[in-house]
Amino acid sequence: MSPASTGASTTMDAATTVPASDTSDSRMTPGGPGYRRMSLALFLAGVATFALLYSTQALLPLISDGFGVSASDASWTVAAATGGLALFVIPMSALSERFGRRTVMTASLAVAVAVGLLVPFAPSLGVLVVLRGIQGAALAGLPASAQAYLAEEVRPRALVTAIGLFVAGNSVGGMSGRVITGWVAQEWGWRVAVGVIGVIAVGCAVAFRLLLPAPRHFKAGSLHPRRLLGTVRDHLANPLLRRLYAIGALFMTVFGGVYTVIGYRLTEEPFSLPQGIVGSIFLVYLVGTVSASTAGRLVGRLGRRGALYLGGGTTAAGLLLSLADSLPLVLLGLVLITAGFFAGHAVASSAVSKTATHGRAQASAIYQSAYYIGSSAGSTVGALAFHASGWSGTVGVALLAIAGVVTITVLGSVAARRQVMATAH
Repeated sequence: MSPASTGASTTMDAATTVPASDTSDSRMTPGGPGYRRMSLALFLAGVATFALLYSTQALLPLISDGFGVSASDASWTVAAATGGLALFVIPMSALSERFGRRTVMTASLAVAVAVGLLVPFAPSLGVLVVLRGIQGAALAGLPASAQAYLAEEVRPRALVTAIGLFVAGNSVGGMSGRVITGWVAQEWGWRVAVGVIGVIAVGCAVAFRLLLPAPRHFKAGSLHPRRLLGTVRDHLANPLLRRLYAIGALFMTVFGGVYTVIGYRLTEEPFSLPQGIVGSIFLVYLVGTVSASTAGRLVGRLGRRGALYLGGGTTAAGLLLSLADSLPLVLLGLVLITAGFFAGHAVASSAVSKTATHGRAQASAIYQSAYYIGSSAGSTVGALAFHASGWSGTVGVALLAIAGVVTITVLGSVAARRQVMATAH
């Protein structure tokens, strides 16, 4: 789940240059009018977004049984949603420039929730995958607009706290959605489970629309496809940004693959855990929240590349531990995988914003797109590897991705050293 935003850069830059001490600044601040309503609204939007996005991930073994399909086929219900989000993040960021942040967020949630209420009635896997793809594309409007709204409507001094609440909603939604579906599905099946998530999302969406204050500082702009494409082209031409995008995608390939397949591993021999317990495994996400919050300190002590090496090494150690046929060791492996992933993701995503000299919102949007492409690839390839070689196949794919992270980081170190030598010369 990325802390980066995908709103328009020009508006964000303008918003953040106003001094926090300016008494004429009419933007919201903690304790001021509308701030609590805004914070709660965006928290609920984050809960709905990620509960819907990953609603089928903990249910894949049941979906496989229900439709009589393999793990790799069922994994498309996750890959379609994250892939749809990846493809539509950048276009949604442009639409929010023209039609407004609140409008795009409201429309996105409305469509995603409506599709979510149809998902339990999917008559076949193909229909389910199509519905999930539409749902993911609709949800792209939330990360594309939320931080831009905050940058325009909240004073700079309070911005980090406000964004933190939205990200917290993402984490809570992603975790609780998986846990709730696991326990509900154990009693009543996967269709009822995703239906419950849909109903919860309806409540979140209605509360979001009623609570979110009307924007007071948004200025509509026109859509300039050439300008947007030019900004995207500039970012993709930057070697450091390209490396960061690849690192984010590779880390998420590991995470998407592991958490898509882990349900199959734990419901089969030698563990044979019930669906509710398997869903509760996603409480491990809380470890990731802690490791992501300490990423800044890691960078301060080890540097960006040192922190990436540590994140990659921790993830690799967790993958190797998870090969054991011992439940405590598998759980410890998941803890290390989660901690390493969130730390690496936090380092890479924050480095994108620091590296981009213009169009920071679009730079973050490209990162999110790469991130969710990695999630889709990890879900699909990890499931295919599991179908072919069991859990060791999924771990092998994940270790290759971590090797890619290390290789790219080494190449970054070499490039930086060459640049320093060339400057000195």
